[in-house]
Amino acid sequence: MQTIQFQNKKIAFSIQGKGTPLVLLHGFCEDSRMWDDFLTLFPQRKIVRIDLPGFGQSDLQENPSIEEMANVVKAVFDHLKIEKCVLIGHSMGGYVSLEFAKKYGEYLLGLGMFHSQPYADSEEKKITRNKSIDFIRRNGHIHYVKQVIPALFAYDFSKGYQFEVNKLLYNAIQNSSENIIAALEAMQNRVDNSVVLKQIDCPVLFVIGKQDQAIPLENSLNQTALPKIADIHILPSVGHMGMFEAKRKTAKIVKDFLLFVDK
Repeated sequence: MQTIQFQNKKIAFSIQGKGTPLVLLHGFCEDSRMWDDFLTLFPQRKIVRIDLPGFGQSDLQENPSIEEMANVVKAVFDHLKIEKCVLIGHSMGGYVSLEFAKKYGEYLLGLGMFHSQPYADSEEKKITRNKSIDFIRRNGHIHYVKQVIPALFAYDFSKGYQFEVNKLLYNAIQNSSENIIAALEAMQNRVDNSVVLKQIDCPVLFVIGKQDQAIPLENSLNQTALPKIADIHILPSVGHMGMFEAKRKTAKIVKDFLLFVDK
């Protein structure tokens, strides 16, 4: 991993390959290592992966927010002199990607919503996040993570592929309670960015798991009608973690999208 300083905090990222960059943002309680196995199917592509603030090797920012995470991504772009790219975000990384698109849309050849959505938290979801924050403060983040990570997978995958689940669990446990709470609060306070999808000029990729328990299926489907150009993929037996649950299928989806936007 390489690092830069942004507002006196360390931000970690990795870069490999050549050509027009594919920039990948991880989700909540994850870090850039989540893409390791997925990227074995992209041996020649230029890939940039960023540890979002508070996860992996990146420090937590002074004022954590989805907007500030987007500014962190822009700082990495500036450091690497990226002028055009395809940006794909998983879950929370999709929230950050949309915020980036709102502020810095001229950098994007394509945008990918990988098990993500543009809508703000519902009141019910905000209550759930508050309960999670309270649970972590009372019991610590390890117990919380052990509940959250397996639930991201469709049941049969979680039962039959414990290595992948346990690897994500191990990495997630390395984060601190403070950083996880900060991310929960950032997601809870994020704004509705559906208008960004309506106004965006570049093509948008949607990867949707029909068994996803983290993103309501209704929201996942509704967002697909917003962009001018949408590439929509609904995976019937997949939960929230398509890069693991259907690695080759989702890699082909991303590859085909890259071919389309590279034209």
